[in-house]
Amino acid sequence: MDWYYLMAVLLIVLGFIGLLAPLLPGIVFIFCGLLLAAWSDDFTRVSGLTMTVIGVVTFAALAIDFVASYLTVKKANASQLARYGTLIGAIMGLFGGMVGLIIGPIIGAMMGELIARNNSEAAARVGMAAGMGFILALVARLLLAGIMMAIFAYAYFY
Repeated sequence: MDWYYLMAVLLIVLGFIGLLAPLLPGIVFIFCGLLLAAWSDDFTRVSGLTMTVIGVVTFAALAIDFVASYLTVKKANASQLARYGTLIGAIMGLFGGMVGLIIGPIIGAMMGELIARNNSEAAARVGMAAGMGFILALVARLLLAGIMMAIFAYAYFY
């Protein structure tokens, strides 16, 4: 087995671990592993076009992290400040490791709602909605990672 393929498999495995433990950029690792596997045979089995499609799916998975909490907070009738707080919290959470990625949007949403409405009950509701957004984003990332793997496998074997 060529060491490129071994490295590709390692990146993909680390990527799936990173999807469940957001300390690693899981979806990016999966894409890099798939790209390395495609590159290792000069894109003979998996074309550049196929990798472009997988790249678009990767980008969508990355965007979901920022959008999911925002949309669930919006659905919970949060104030505009709470919605902005969710996005700011998600960005700030990137620097806080796994815990920051989970609680950043929640704290941001709650703080925004407290500033806008000064209502702790509404802030708690909005914070729960941001937490649900994180869970929905996790499920969506897993689904999109499966789609990436399926596209690659189809192109590789057929």
